Amino acid sequence: MYEPKNFDHLLGTPGFSDALLKNHFALYEGYVKNTNLLIQLLSSKEANTPEYAELQRRFGWEFNGMRLHELYFGNMTKIPQIPHSATEEKLNTVYGSIENWKKNFVAVGAMRGIGWTMIVQDNQSNELFNIWVNEHDVGHLVGTTPLLVMDVFEHAFMLDYGLKRADYIEAFFKAIDWGAVEKRLTA
Repeated sequence: MYEPKNFDHLLGTPGFSDALLKNHFALYEGYVKNTNLLIQLLSSKEANTPEYAELQRRFGWEFNGMRLHELYFGNMTKIPQIPHSATEEKLNTVYGSIENWKKNFVAVGAMRGIGWTMIVQDNQSNELFNIWVNEHDVGHLVGTTPLLVMDVFEHAFMLDYGLKRADYIEAFFKAIDWGAVEKRLTA
């Protein structure tokens, strides 16, 4: 069974009210709870039934919701940072500059809809891609590792920013833990 991780160390992060963060942590804990529930239900149901099929489909949603939130909170910090050298070098190589990468990442994050914006690394070519993941379970590039994950569901910003997603994205950039991103990056 999975246990929710504690992200209370993020309380007090500039640009994110404690109320927003506590609500977001509670939402994440719901994904952990539902992942565990679905594991139990799937083990007790007969396969090849419509009920089993629907539970199996829901499992991807809940599990990915759990993991994406862990990656998101895991790449945040209270203390503003600049990209570490290996990450900066890789982004410069792929996008020409950090500014070009950020412009593209922000554009992906500002797209209409709910989901996630990520920079992922292809595990075979080491190529980097800014991607949109719709919902939790649609849009993942198979064989990639998420390096930086930004939640762009409304629950991640509406309480503090209303409809001003761009302001949330700017606050997020000030809260990126580039050390966590660097640890996810492979040579």
